[in-house]
Amino acid sequence: MTNHPTTKSKENNGGISVIKPGLLTTVQDLGREGYQQFGLGTSGVMDSYALQVANVLVGNWRDEAALEMTVSGPVLRAEEDMVVAFTGGNMKPVIAGEPVSMWKSYYVQAGDEIRFGHAGNGVRTYMSVRGGIDVPVVMGSKSTAVRAGIGGFEGRELRKDDRLKVGKRTGDLGVHGGRQVKSEHIPEYSKSARVRVIMGPQQEAFADESLERFFREEYRVSPQSDRMGCRLEGEVPLSHREETGADIYSDAIAPGSIQVPGDGQPIILLADRQTTGGYAKIATVISVDLWKVAQLPPGGTITFETVDVGTAQKLWQEQEDILIQLSSYGPR
Repeated sequence: MTNHPTTKSKENNGGISVIKPGLLTTVQDLGREGYQQFGLGTSGVMDSYALQVANVLVGNWRDEAALEMTVSGPVLRAEEDMVVAFTGGNMKPVIAGEPVSMWKSYYVQAGDEIRFGHAGNGVRTYMSVRGGIDVPVVMGSKSTAVRAGIGGFEGRELRKDDRLKVGKRTGDLGVHGGRQVKSEHIPEYSKSARVRVIMGPQQEAFADESLERFFREEYRVSPQSDRMGCRLEGEVPLSHREETGADIYSDAIAPGSIQVPGDGQPIILLADRQTTGGYAKIATVISVDLWKVAQLPPGGTITFETVDVGTAQKLWQEQEDILIQLSSYGPR
């Protein structure tokens, strides 16, 4: 393993072999848009910032498909020369027996093994590869929708002996090895997060005391959380108004919607969320804070604060400016 090849890499179709699949490893991009009206969710990565930075590091477009690994990572083998990068939670990647850094790109030679351990911080790690993971585009996306059995690699999580193709590349791979993200652009993953939300759309369904408690309470992440939703456990359940209750006419679910069913415990709906829901929603997590929820482990804690739409838009633009700045690293 080295940051730069000694000779110009040749195109081939060797791809990536899966020696061990890890706990849950799937192919994901930024998601499948335009089909929620037909009952098909977006899927896509849980931490969109980490994915986009990983792609920038290897010279891909920001929305290219990569591998999302959860809690415990896989063992892979490069069957061709390639450039890879690792972002997100630190699963302590090792290339050809040599430990390597997160948030950096590396040139990998054919035959090298890429190993991951357990996430030391965060929950999800991303591996991009120059050219992207080459799987069929289904309804505008390469993302795996496991529950629907479509997209990604055969519509499922990776298994032992799978072989992933790598997309076509042009030019010298060495141009893209050795890139690294500055520390100020690397998120800090911890076991607690303060998450910003916009109130509504059914905040009127909750008693005033519950609305106040929602922002005082420290919620714990339940072990039953998954890609569909982050289930929270509060010391005192939230109360709905007696005249409205928890149930509403089903309406659309946005990423980050916080449903509160009859038991009074909030659920933050994430990438594999359903398209509609019939429980009152107290608030919605702003887009730039969704990665905080996605990277919290079971037992981690969340507190909430409210912001207005204008502030949420400003924060999104600030993140977009960082990604644009990172995208200027070099040629694609």
